[in-house]
Amino acid sequence: MWSEALNLFREYMGTGLLTVWFVLSLAYLWVREKDESVRILFVYMPVVVLLLYFNPLFAELVFRMAEEEIYYRILWLLPVTLVNAYTVLHIFGQAWGRQTAGGKKARLKKGFACGGAVLGMGAVLAVSGSYVYSNPNFVKAQNFYHVPDSVVHICDAIVVPGREVMAVFPLELVQYVRQYTPLVCMPYGREMMVERWNYDSDLCTAMEAEEVDMEELAALVRQEDCHFCILRADKVILGDPKDYGWILVDEIDGYVIYRDPARELTVPGRK
Repeated sequence: MWSEALNLFREYMGTGLLTVWFVLSLAYLWVREKDESVRILFVYMPVVVLLLYFNPLFAELVFRMAEEEIYYRILWLLPVTLVNAYTVLHIFGQAWGRQTAGGKKARLKKGFACGGAVLGMGAVLAVSGSYVYSNPNFVKAQNFYHVPDSVVHICDAIVVPGREVMAVFPLELVQYVRQYTPLVCMPYGREMMVERWNYDSDLCTAMEAEEVDMEELAALVRQEDCHFCILRADKVILGDPKDYGWILVDEIDGYVIYRDPARELTVPGRK
C-alpha cells in the first residue's frame, strides 16, 4: 500500500515546484518561526499529516476501509498555499525590518527587490501548473450557476412553482440538474456515470441506446412516474412519441422536451 500512496503523492505534486517550495518552507519555519501557535498550524500539523500519509500501517488500514480515491484526499489537509505564503511574508518581514534603519534609499532598494521576488514567485506558480481548460473535463462557465445553459433553459421550461417535478435527462446533463434547482427530480443521477459503483437502470439503458425504442421507453418512464422526458434532438427514435400519449413541449438547445400526461401535474391545494 505504501507504493500506491507514493504514486498518489507523485500525481499530487504535479511538476513538483510547489511541493518543493512547501518542503523548504516547512524547514525554514521549523528553524526560524518562534510563535508557538503559528508553529502548530504551519509546521507541526503538516508534518503530522505527512507522517500519517506515508505510514504503511495507516495506509493499509485506510485502503481496507476505503478506496484509493479517498486516501488521496488526505493530502487536501496540507495547507500548502498558506505555508508558502506565510513563509514568503516572514522572510520579507525579517529582511525589511533590518533595512528600516538604512534610510530612504535602502528602503527603496529593498522595495524593488521585494517586487522582483513577488514577480518571481508568480512565475513559479504559473509554470508549476497547467492551463485548466486544456482538460476536456473543464469548460468555461456559460452562466452564473456554472452549469450548461441547456440545463438552465430546460429546467426553467418544465419547473412548476409550488411543487417538484420528475424528469429523465440524458446522462450528459444529469450531474448539473440538481446543481441548478431542487425542484426537478430525476429517477437516476450521477451514480450512473461512475462505472465502479456498478449501478444499473433499465431506464438509463433505454435513454442512452443508439436507437430509442419508444414502446420500451414509454413504459419505463411511466413506471418511474416521470412527468417529462428530455431526449437529444438528434436521437433516432423507433416509433412516434405521440402514439404513446406524449406531448411535445419544446425543443431547446438541441434537446426535445416531452410531457407524459399519464402522471398528473398539479400544484397541491390548487384546482
